[in-house]
Amino acid sequence: MNRLRSWSKARKIGYSVGLVYVLGLIGFAVGFGIKGHKNESFKVIDAFHLETWFHIAGPLNFDKGVLYLLIATGLTLGIMLFVARHMQKKRPGRLQVAVEMGYGLMSQVTRENMDEKMTRRWFPIVFTLFVFILVSNLIGYVPLPVDSQNTFKLFGANIPSFQIYAAVTNVAVPLVLALGVFVAYNAEGVRAHGPIGYIKSLIPQGVGGPMLVLIFPLEMLSNFVLRPLSLTIRLWANLLAGHLLIDFMAGNLAVLLGLQLLGWFTLPIGVVIYLFEAVLIAGLQAFIFAILTAIYLGGATAASH
Repeated sequence: MNRLRSWSKARKIGYSVGLVYVLGLIGFAVGFGIKGHKNESFKVIDAFHLETWFHIAGPLNFDKGVLYLLIATGLTLGIMLFVARHMQKKRPGRLQVAVEMGYGLMSQVTRENMDEKMTRRWFPIVFTLFVFILVSNLIGYVPLPVDSQNTFKLFGANIPSFQIYAAVTNVAVPLVLALGVFVAYNAEGVRAHGPIGYIKSLIPQGVGGPMLVLIFPLEMLSNFVLRPLSLTIRLWANLLAGHLLIDFMAGNLAVLLGLQLLGWFTLPIGVVIYLFEAVLIAGLQAFIFAILTAIYLGGATAASH
């Protein structure tokens, strides 16, 4: 007993969680057995399908993807307006400090890749992209009642099940963002060099003769196809893969195999992946998208590679 009292609070919590986990494994094994069956009707990807909730006008539909975009937009505007109104405070709050750190980081990234004139013109766009994607990614880890394909009863009403979902797990969202960046850096390149001069500027210095026949198509492919594709796929695939892994470890794998015990067994792995995704990947992907935007814009106005 004296030894137990000497343990730190963190140690006591750790052992308590471990004990609950082991007891849970035993309880699930006794209550449901250790044999499962394949669930043929359950499809893991169904949770990411966009089911229309209602029509707005003509072909415009409202679904959970639209809802998450509206939430991300509202939070982005709200955060920026809040911080702008409190910039003069001598003791800024945590939110203001976080936004100012992001502001400083994006300002440095933009200035390192563009001249002063370009920085003044494009920094607001780069910073807005960073904040919007970051907010959109982060709210994707907050469970909300948006899974309208699966409902539960509450006071007689059918309520959508809670689910984690990010707008960028729908490939259309990162594609639109990437196409916006694609149009922007090509427009800047044409403005700086003219149409023919811009095409010439894409060829590395010193390349000519037979090598030009090989390098020119590769540069065109890279600039006009691979860049927007990489921006799209990197953001979309990372967030979708992360959400799928969380869902798998948090219970979907158990449902798929019809083995309740497996859901409790893999739950700690799901928690670890959840924390890894929410703490690191959400911010990292927003940063990568923003810095590549700055690099592409700056590179488009450079003399040549």
